[in-house]
Amino acid sequence: MSAFKTLDDLGDVTGKVALVRVDLNLPMNDGQVTDDTRIRAAAPTVLELAEKGAKVLLLAHFGRPKGERVSTQSLSMVVGAVEKVLGKEVMFVPEIAGDVVGQSVGILRAGDIAILENTRFWKGEEKNDPELVKAVAANADFYVNDAFSAAHRAHATTEGLAHVLPAYAGRSMQAELEALDKALGTPEKPVAAVVGGAKVSSKLDVLKHLVTQVDHLIIGGGMANTFLAAKGVDVGKSLCEHDLTGTANEILETADQAGCTVHLPYEVVVSKEFAANPPSLRTCNVHEVAADEMILDVGPLAVEALSDVLKTCRTLVWNGPLGAFETVPFDAATVALARTAAALTREGSLVSVAGGGDTVAALNHAGVANDFSYISTAGGAFLEWMEGKELPGVAALSA
Repeated sequence: MSAFKTLDDLGDVTGKVALVRVDLNLPMNDGQVTDDTRIRAAAPTVLELAEKGAKVLLLAHFGRPKGERVSTQSLSMVVGAVEKVLGKEVMFVPEIAGDVVGQSVGILRAGDIAILENTRFWKGEEKNDPELVKAVAANADFYVNDAFSAAHRAHATTEGLAHVLPAYAGRSMQAELEALDKALGTPEKPVAAVVGGAKVSSKLDVLKHLVTQVDHLIIGGGMANTFLAAKGVDVGKSLCEHDLTGTANEILETADQAGCTVHLPYEVVVSKEFAANPPSLRTCNVHEVAADEMILDVGPLAVEALSDVLKTCRTLVWNGPLGAFETVPFDAATVALARTAAALTREGSLVSVAGGGDTVAALNHAGVANDFSYISTAGGAFLEWMEGKELPGVAALSA
């Protein structure tokens, strides 16, 4: 992992102006923030800078206003929620550059916090326009990026600012990068990866990269059906991308050459209809799926075998559920394997890193989210990291 500066490298910042890129792209309902996880993730960095006496200006995007001012996507709407989490008064500034920001900085005292307007109200944000970068930077002394979830975007406030101001990783960014380095950068071997979800097409690059990096690849969810079909298994009316069976075989070949063992379900839970506890529910060998049945989860014996695989590993990366976990009883495999991973992590024999929206929901459902070594709430950035891609926002911090 490239070296990057953290808040530990800051000198005296009393009265200095910090531009801090955070993730405030929060879920809202009737004008109220319904989940403050992202605010809580940013809080340690923001409060540490405030305690050190900096004037803290928060930069974030909210929705996709496409370079226009959209009143329903103004960050003024999240100020109350941010104040509640931080336990401090927060000023709102309806600009991100220019005299209005300059005057606001003049009003702020050391340790005060302000939220600037939605960065995506300016067309130059997503274009990484050097003029906008220069204008935003003009009111600040240094830049902190604490938004790993936006690090896969080369935008003005996620990448550009790091080239024109002294740049540091915030605490959330630092924790994320250190955890990800432990998982795939310099992991303890053997390494296992669990990749689930509906479609191979959405995770092609992830699978192609992982088979060259890990010792065991466990494939579940709808995408496992595509791999089973590629191996000549009749998957009945299961969700399956038959047009990608050739690609699936290529991935299996690459895995074989790289010494990666791919684990596909040999026992499955099937049903004729997709509903909670359906009457046609049964467990069978993967070669016994009838033409009118669909595979909806991995069977208990197969999960036991997967648990045994995890017991031989030192590192685990997890993205995506093994079955249709939102509907009982098709959550059973995901819950059982997640609990095994959690127990091994608690024992200290496994470093477990998980990420992606569905994955976080599944681990919360299993009641083990707090037991994993690290859970990333970043969606696209986490997937791009799993693909082995360089993330512009991270690379800029190391430049």
